[in-house]
Amino acid sequence: MRLRLPEERPAEPPTGYKIAYPVLSQGGTRAGFTGVSLGAALPYRVLDEAHCVYGLRHRTPHRRCDCGFHCVHRRSTAEALLCTTEHRAAVLLEVRVLGAYIRFEEGFRYARQRVRTATVGPCRCGAPASALADAGWGRPGWPALEAACAACLRGRPALPLDEFARLGGEGLKVVAGVAGPVRAGHTVAAADAPAPLADAGTGVPELIAEAALLQARLDLFQSRLARLDGGQDGTEQG
Repeated sequence: MRLRLPEERPAEPPTGYKIAYPVLSQGGTRAGFTGVSLGAALPYRVLDEAHCVYGLRHRTPHRRCDCGFHCVHRRSTAEALLCTTEHRAAVLLEVRVLGAYIRFEEGFRYARQRVRTATVGPCRCGAPASALADAGWGRPGWPALEAACAACLRGRPALPLDEFARLGGEGLKVVAGVAGPVRAGHTVAAADAPAPLADAGTGVPELIAEAALLQARLDLFQSRLARLDGGQDGTEQG
C-alpha cells in the first residue's frame, strides 16, 4: 500500500525563515541570494522556483529526494544559525512558501518561494550596516556581498541597501538589523565603575594624616622588632 502524506490547503501561503548570503550578478543588474548548505552553489532570485540539485528530472520537492527550498518555522531558530562562525556574514530572510511543500517538525521543504524581507546584520566593526559591499568570494557569475558601514567601505564596490532591494524586485525589503549575536553598546555604566578617591570624601589633608598614621605604626613595629632581636642576641651570647 502506498502511503500518502496529508494534504494542506492554507488560505494564505505559509511564512518561513532562513539565512542566506546576498549576491549580485556579474553585470550588476540582478540581486539574489545563495544558500548556506544544500544547493548553495545555485543562487536564486527573490521570486524563484527550486530545481533538483542532483539533476534529476522530477517535480520539486520530491518525497524521496532532498531537493527544494528549505526554511524553518520560527524566526528565532534561523537567528540562532547566525551565531555560528561560518554564518556570521549571512542575512536573515523572511520568505513566503509557494507551491507544493512538505511540512516537517522544524520547517518546510518546498517548490517555490518569494523573499519578502532581508535583515542585514551589523558591519564587522559593529556599526549598523548602510550598504552591501564585495565580500571577496562568490559563485560563478555571482559575487557575494556582506554588510558594511560607510566608514569600512574603503573603496570596495558596494550597493546601498535600498538599491539592492530595487535590483531584487518583487517588493523585496532590505533592512539593517540593530544588533548582531552579541548586543552592541553593552558597556559598564558610570555608576558601576569604581569611584575616584576624591568622590569618597577623601581629600589631600585626610590622605596626609592617613600616611602619617601609617608611618607612625611602621616606626613602632620596627622598634619592637629591634628590641626582640636584641634580646635574643643577648640571651644567646650569655
